[in-house]
Amino acid sequence: MSLNIYMKNILNIIVVVCVLLLPSINVNSQTAKVKPIPVILDSDIGDDIDDTWALGLLLKSPELDVKLVVGDYGKPLYRAKILAKFLESAGRAKIPVGMGIDINVHGGGPQSEWVKDYNLNKYPGKIYPDGVQAMIDIIMSSKEPVTLICIGPLPNIAEALEREPRIANKAKFVGMHGSVRRGYSGSKDISAEWNVKANIKACQKVFTATWDMLITPLDTCGLVNLSGERYKKVLNSNDKICKTIIENYRIWSANNKDIKAPEERSSTLYDTVAVYLAISQELVKVENLGIKIDDKGFTVIDDNAKKINVATEWISLDGFRDFLVNRLTGK
Repeated sequence: MSLNIYMKNILNIIVVVCVLLLPSINVNSQTAKVKPIPVILDSDIGDDIDDTWALGLLLKSPELDVKLVVGDYGKPLYRAKILAKFLESAGRAKIPVGMGIDINVHGGGPQSEWVKDYNLNKYPGKIYPDGVQAMIDIIMSSKEPVTLICIGPLPNIAEALEREPRIANKAKFVGMHGSVRRGYSGSKDISAEWNVKANIKACQKVFTATWDMLITPLDTCGLVNLSGERYKKVLNSNDKICKTIIENYRIWSANNKDIKAPEERSSTLYDTVAVYLAISQELVKVENLGIKIDDKGFTVIDDNAKKINVATEWISLDGFRDFLVNRLTGK
């Protein structure tokens, strides 16, 4: 056999082998999906409406595997009812709901009308009366780090650290907290932001724990809203999560003298940015800064304080608005 014929035969064999292997290679590449990140949501849902929008975004994010949602900052029954009814309305009632610790904040809120007839005992999923312990148990038993998405004041999280400090080594913290260089509505004057000043001691405990932290302060989240065609897409969407958000927004705005525009635009959607940061940071500038919580509730840049990652500026605010609308409407 000549050398040329021999080489042709070898090449033919290689081609046949590649053709035989190709289907299995394609199948493997299609099935090798990125594993969702286990997350727990801690929220003061039922006060400002942005928590309701953030919950909707969370449920529309396949990158995130929601292990538990917990109401924080008092009003445990009221918040648990909103969380449970929203999840049930969205067809996600397998997600457990936790009740937060009962601090000295009681009663209902501007979304009470939506849950006045809702029976929490009939929620198809699991209800944890001690949501803090459920949070600890999930974090400590997880084989991979759990991301805590915290979009309210932090008494639950401070209590969890008190009960089991080791959660800080097994979890990551992503939160909507603070005001670093900008205040409300883009003001050049920094603010004692609500989620911090509502429970300063709890926030100080959380911000000095050993976990990795990433926050969106008012510098970024305080600029987020929807109007014009973007808002109309959500307002007119037939998606059940969009419908639930808008239904709550209408009820909430009727009980909020400062917001009378549920048919025209959103309010400020602070908390949606924290959910986004648990997925990606591509649309924001993130700085690693020493952040100290002072006794008046200000988040002060301090080189001697614990270093945390802070989303200080938007690379593309409109890009985030488009992301939010597309996720919520499913388009």
